[in-house]
Amino acid sequence: MPIFIKTEKFKKETLELSNSERKNFLLMHKEWVKKISQLGHYIHSGYLINEKKIPGGGGLLILEAKDYLTAKKIIENDPMIKNNLVIWDLQEWISVDGSQPKFSNHLG
Repeated sequence: MPIFIKTEKFKKETLELSNSERKNFLLMHKEWVKKISQLGHYIHSGYLINEKKIPGGGGLLILEAKDYLTAKKIIENDPMIKNNLVIWDLQEWISVDGSQPKFSNHLG
């Protein structure tokens, strides 16, 4: 099954929210990821840090879905997107050797 990569960066307005407001949205995002995983999809989400381990490089989400439209429909329900907090992009990942990783214990 195809693998999709969502990249994102906080919008300027999001950076202006208080730490507690951002934490609340991030908690909602984590719960959403957990729910998608419980539904049987392979999904992993995280944030990017620089060489000094300082965050700010944005977020990265990896999702297995049957096609681009399905992946996009799933991603559009991310609380970070629904609340218009991030600038995001969704791409399908193609392995250089053409192989597809096999993720166990997920229905897809």
